[in-house]
Amino acid sequence: LSVDTCQHVQRIPADLDQSFHVLVGVTGSVAALKLPALVSELRQLSGVEVKVVTTEHAKHFYDSTEVPVKIYSDSDEWELWTCRSDPVLHIELRRWAHLFVIAPLDANTLAKIANGICDNLLTCVVRAWDTSRPLLFCPAMNTAMWNHPVTAEHVSRLEAFGYREIPCISKKLVCGDEGKGAMAEVPTIVSAIKAYLVPSS
Repeated sequence: LSVDTCQHVQRIPADLDQSFHVLVGVTGSVAALKLPALVSELRQLSGVEVKVVTTEHAKHFYDSTEVPVKIYSDSDEWELWTCRSDPVLHIELRRWAHLFVIAPLDANTLAKIANGICDNLLTCVVRAWDTSRPLLFCPAMNTAMWNHPVTAEHVSRLEAFGYREIPCISKKLVCGDEGKGAMAEVPTIVSAIKAYLVPSS
């Protein structure tokens, strides 16, 4: 479309209601099946508004009908933009969110973020993220993948960017292995987010 034929595209509303905006990122780990529970608990917090950004592989593990908030994916990025005056979704989400939590963060996306790769909507939001705002990440992967030396390097790099790790835990994994690599429990993640909420006066 040319500039002359562009139609106005609705932007993500600005913060008019003074609510605290939590953007939940979900990537392709089996722990993504906990997305509905995480969103549900976050929505119970007073003054919190939630949106979700998902990778394509993450969609395999959760039922979107069980997530009663807007879920953005790669196709939304391209459908939103048709000409120069249109908003760019990953920038709009970056502006909207006061806090970004990636739960789960799989090994592949961890490696991408650590190396500055931004080849989908979620990683583009991360690459454009305002580092004065909190970004929390919850690693989740098989124990053997967690124990690989490169994983510690990647986690350390994210921490050097100013991002905060919510550590994974040891338990029997869905694959049958037992050991460290499971995503932190939902209440632990919610408690970490609550620490950033400004108490009402």
